[in-house]
Amino acid sequence: MRDSGRDPALAPRDMARLRQQMSRGATRRDVMRMLTASGMTIAAAGMLATRATRAHAAAPQRGGDLRVAGSSSSTSETLDPARFGKGTDYARGFMIYNGLTRLDGDLAPQPELATSWDSADGRVWVFKLRSGVTFHDGRPFTAEDAVWSVLRHNDPETASRARAYTGAIAEAVASGPLELTVTLSEPNYDLPVIFGTFNLMIVPAGTTDFSRGIGTGPYRLTEFEPGVRSVAVRNENYWKDGLQHVDTIEYFGLPDESSRLNALRAGEIHLTTGINPRSSKLIERDRGIELFVTRSGTFSDLYMQKTDATVGSEDFAAGIKALLPRDVIRSSIYRDFAEIGNDQPIAPSMKYFDDGLAPSGHDPEKAVYHLKKAGVMGQAIPLVASAGVGNTLDMALILQQAAQEAGLQIDVQRVPVDGYWSNVWMKRPFGFGTITQRPTADMIFSLCYKSDGPYNSSKWQDPKFDQLLLAARSERDETVRAQHYADMQALVRDGAGTAIPVFFSNIDAHSAALKGLEPIPTGNMMGYAFAENVWLDPA
Repeated sequence: MRDSGRDPALAPRDMARLRQQMSRGATRRDVMRMLTASGMTIAAAGMLATRATRAHAAAPQRGGDLRVAGSSSSTSETLDPARFGKGTDYARGFMIYNGLTRLDGDLAPQPELATSWDSADGRVWVFKLRSGVTFHDGRPFTAEDAVWSVLRHNDPETASRARAYTGAIAEAVASGPLELTVTLSEPNYDLPVIFGTFNLMIVPAGTTDFSRGIGTGPYRLTEFEPGVRSVAVRNENYWKDGLQHVDTIEYFGLPDESSRLNALRAGEIHLTTGINPRSSKLIERDRGIELFVTRSGTFSDLYMQKTDATVGSEDFAAGIKALLPRDVIRSSIYRDFAEIGNDQPIAPSMKYFDDGLAPSGHDPEKAVYHLKKAGVMGQAIPLVASAGVGNTLDMALILQQAAQEAGLQIDVQRVPVDGYWSNVWMKRPFGFGTITQRPTADMIFSLCYKSDGPYNSSKWQDPKFDQLLLAARSERDETVRAQHYADMQALVRDGAGTAIPVFFSNIDAHSAALKGLEPIPTGNMMGYAFAENVWLDPA
């Protein structure tokens, strides 16, 4: 455990250890002693100890109608898990579906519709499936449903967003009524983790019409209008015992943060997300509202496409990386709800992070040296940014100021968020993206840095990196695997055309009456899996 400064949140494994101690009778004073002994300040330890003991003392209550406001809405929202791509999709997905596995706070796979799994070689996997589970329409869950749900991702007609993860699945068969056997074209020891991600949720065999949202999950959909709202009611036949506490969940998008916070203060909603760190002080002073902060590996990256004559050189990338004032970005934009990044996507909170890799520091002299070599001094370099894409516009303006002081002119071109991801991101050579943390190093590297990765925004290609990625995926020895990932982090930092200044925490806000939230780093609101875990305290 360690003091993270502004944000007193603990890593999930540390919070689990605290809960275990409290279940054995530890008092608030005991918790304080444990936290301060680990190096946390008394103030931060006091705040966290209070939260932890309150959460432990509260018993789940059944009943109530939960209203949740997401930070975005779109008419492209869907109930097809294969096409989930937004937080609104993920949140609804966890209401109505289950995966074969689920990911805990440490992003380790836990049993869900699969009760166990095993592989002798990382290539052939056998999953034992749960009995007595039914879909919302009464159909029993069988291995055929699992087969259909897995294989549909490799059908081009599905247009699955998980294709980068499932492409190695050569075969999936029902080896028994409640047994699934998956054969991969190459070993991958992360397969149980992949099966716990957003897009791999289980649907009934043969499903092509997803308008009804038929799943096995804790809530049953009764209303859904894309871009407007959804309503779900408790699934009384849910196979898990003692969860899905609230009676109904209404979920809708509300893009304006001030509108979301006003609705929360007025008691019109119980939970909202996408809180700007600059709002944290005001929220902390409101006795009826609480912050929920999750340390994560989510980042906004500045990409420079290697195929572009102006921004694609190694010297241009090296110059921009040296120019970024990372401490300023962390303190002024994120109010220290962030950790300094090192231009590679494995965050300090993630498994396989290489803490021996030298950091990329702010060095104006080095920046000028490389930018002169790149031949861009005296030019106006266009940089696209949008106020609706995280805090990237603020980041762009900070970079513009640093560049001006170094003698480089950056022309920040503000574009609307509407259509940014389809018309601007990766279409313009110099711009920003935002990448939500994935549960494994392999997944984030495969998406964003593999030569043919779908989110390879800088169009970087390195055969050595691709070879290491395949080797790590199929390596069972943890020491060897960790070294492969360390080597990949160094290759990305030094070679790819992306700058990652910080990894920022996910910040939500909720009514003090809402209980049960625990951090899962894959996203806001418990990695969007709040539905079956939270309850409303009537006191």
